[in-house]
Amino acid sequence: MKRVLIVKVTSLGDIVQALPVVADIKRAFPGVEVDWAADEAFAEVATWSRSVDRVLCAPLRRFKKARRWADFKAIAASIAELRAYRYDFIIDIHGVYKSAIIAFLARSSRRIGYQSQDLGERGAAFAYTGRFGPRPQCNAWHGMRISAGEALGYEVQGPAVYNLRLPEPDSKPFADMAAPVAALFHATSKDDKKWPVPHWIAVGRELAQRGFHVVLPWGSEGERAEAAQIASQVPGAAVLPRMSVTEIAQMIDACSLVVGTDTGFVHLAHALQKRTVMIFVATSPSHCGIEAPFRSVSIGDGQSVPPVSAALEAIDYVHSGELQPFALTHGSAA
Repeated sequence: MKRVLIVKVTSLGDIVQALPVVADIKRAFPGVEVDWAADEAFAEVATWSRSVDRVLCAPLRRFKKARRWADFKAIAASIAELRAYRYDFIIDIHGVYKSAIIAFLARSSRRIGYQSQDLGERGAAFAYTGRFGPRPQCNAWHGMRISAGEALGYEVQGPAVYNLRLPEPDSKPFADMAAPVAALFHATSKDDKKWPVPHWIAVGRELAQRGFHVVLPWGSEGERAEAAQIASQVPGAAVLPRMSVTEIAQMIDACSLVVGTDTGFVHLAHALQKRTVMIFVATSPSHCGIEAPFRSVSIGDGQSVPPVSAALEAIDYVHSGELQPFALTHGSAA
């Protein structure tokens, strides 16, 4: 085996959590080169992996919104780059039309995707010459590792390896800060995933009392206003300036603790091996959650709003290693 293409187009958290597939493949086939195809908006995340050899991208999301000629030309150019190599296998672990089209356009006689019932869009099946087995009974992230192993004929071994290396920042975040920094990712892509503002204020106050400097990132004006509302009631808290994806990643890497909802940046914090608490309100922790003993944990059942006490207990867990009491009271995502 010489070269494999992984297709996982979006989004930030999904791409982060799919990266261990590359380390698995390289462990099973020493010397193999693994390329990655992603939407331009998230491609930089794949470039942070030391394991990925080549990242291919196109402005698919932007073209869908604006239909600009420049974006169309960029997509055409990316197809030529995509077809520059012949692949031994193409593994589509996304399973929608756009990922299937990428798989179909790339040069390979072996294109593997999900079974029809497991596809995000069933029409994507046209692209595949082979299928994974039925979706495993485990979380989505480990399931991707198992599916890729089935396709290439190896067994998944050990914990997930992300192998991330961020670009060096121009200046180290919080270099002049004596206190440890805790980032609260209060913003979400969907309103039903939000945790109430009074809950964030209560957690922020407790962290400030424990000696943390609390910071709040944001991405839209509405999120900035909400961050300001939280910060106004948390002693010493700061609303961060608008930052790029890379700058937020570098900020996360400089933090001692990250607490947030089920969002891509909180998944990134877990992958960067930060002490991380992920709060689930409307999505499934058993399907999308994070867990690393004494370091990362998910709270909530995905059907109701977890109380402040659950978040504080989770923070205690990731700092103190009190595994058994936490597991008995709140559980954690597998």
